[in-house]
Amino acid sequence: MKKSILLFLVGVFIVLSSTAQNKIEFKEFTLDNGLHVIMHQDNSTPIIANTVFYHVGSKNENPEKTGYAHFFEHLMFEGSENIDRGQFAQIVQSSGGTLNAGTSLDFTFYYEILPSNQLELALYLESERMLHAKIDQIGVDTQREVIKQEMKEVMEEQPYMSFRKEMPIRLFPNHPYQSPIIGSAEHLDQATLADFKDFYDTFYVPNNATLVVAGDIDYEETERLVRKYFSEIPRSLKPIPRPDIEIQKLTSEIKDIVYDNIQLPAIFQGYQIPKLGHPDTYALNLLSTYLLSGKSSLMYRELVDKSQKAVQAEAFANDLEDGGMFIILAIANMGIDIDELNEAIDEILVQVKQNGIDANEFEKLLNIKETQLVNNLGSVANISLDLAQAHVFNGGTDYINLQLEQFRKVKPEDIQRVAKEYLKKDSRVVLKYLPKSAQTTE
Repeated sequence: MKKSILLFLVGVFIVLSSTAQNKIEFKEFTLDNGLHVIMHQDNSTPIIANTVFYHVGSKNENPEKTGYAHFFEHLMFEGSENIDRGQFAQIVQSSGGTLNAGTSLDFTFYYEILPSNQLELALYLESERMLHAKIDQIGVDTQREVIKQEMKEVMEEQPYMSFRKEMPIRLFPNHPYQSPIIGSAEHLDQATLADFKDFYDTFYVPNNATLVVAGDIDYEETERLVRKYFSEIPRSLKPIPRPDIEIQKLTSEIKDIVYDNIQLPAIFQGYQIPKLGHPDTYALNLLSTYLLSGKSSLMYRELVDKSQKAVQAEAFANDLEDGGMFIILAIANMGIDIDELNEAIDEILVQVKQNGIDANEFEKLLNIKETQLVNNLGSVANISLDLAQAHVFNGGTDYINLQLEQFRKVKPEDIQRVAKEYLKKDSRVVLKYLPKSAQTTE
């Protein structure tokens, strides 16, 4: 198994917030239409990152109409009333820039990275998307087929990737998090042009968006341009639908088998954890790093190096707005029974629950986390996304400067405590991934 595939698996649900020892300076204001604007000046290189962050993800969808948030990630590149179909990306690239977008369970974002003398172009393009994106039958039909092909490639053909669908549907039995971000092909086939226009009118509005401009900017000029292109976009008077659902706690272990296009069996363990911002999320994040983050981590040493029961293993805590998930996965070595591998993982978890973590290991853990957080702010693109997330999900933009402090509040005994409290066998999901060839022999 290629390591790159495993790293992709780990990154599926995660959008890391990050910070650095050096304070991130910024200015912010809110337009009368509700658009919140954050500006960060970094004149070290002549580039800017322009990010528009919409507080809409797959969890905001009607359970009978899934995939719309991800669909718009594609549809918003179709153009607008003033930008011809297919020209959006070409305009950015011909101006020396790059662009992309992403969808999560909780949000969708779009960005351009351009030479700083193209700031006005970046703002114009995003204002066009927010005010009157091209949503017509041609674009819908085109992107529907693109996404259905993507579903096939990612969910069916890439090894192990179906866990993105299989784990949440069991881990979140009563919450929209159970639906995969990419959605349902059946729901997309049933969707009408009116359905998509309604979704756009509901969520792609200034009072549901955060605009971040980071890089080689002048604050006064940037604010002037933002007001020029965004002030006249009307505020929506429609309520923004957000699920008001307390995630149902699991009261027993859920076990299942998934037959996949794989050669080596794998085990996936999933646990419910608190919502983003809960104090325990920091200890759980450190716990995941302690268990499986690089070749020196506990489970890697025990499962891959010593016992050689696994060829690869990872763990990650995915913080989400309404309640997150803690995932442990391991790919079995040749000849290793998958139940034996699952038991080996459990034995290590028992050790952590009983013995905790010593002071030296904990100090090392904090150093690893600090390095990760500092390195994650290696570009204005990362900074712009982190600023948006801090504003929307973490109680204020200045959270970008406080995250490391939150990790430093964690004590060694907290690692042991959260392991006991959240990684329980009687309230988890365990998926055994087996080759499809095994389905005919069982």
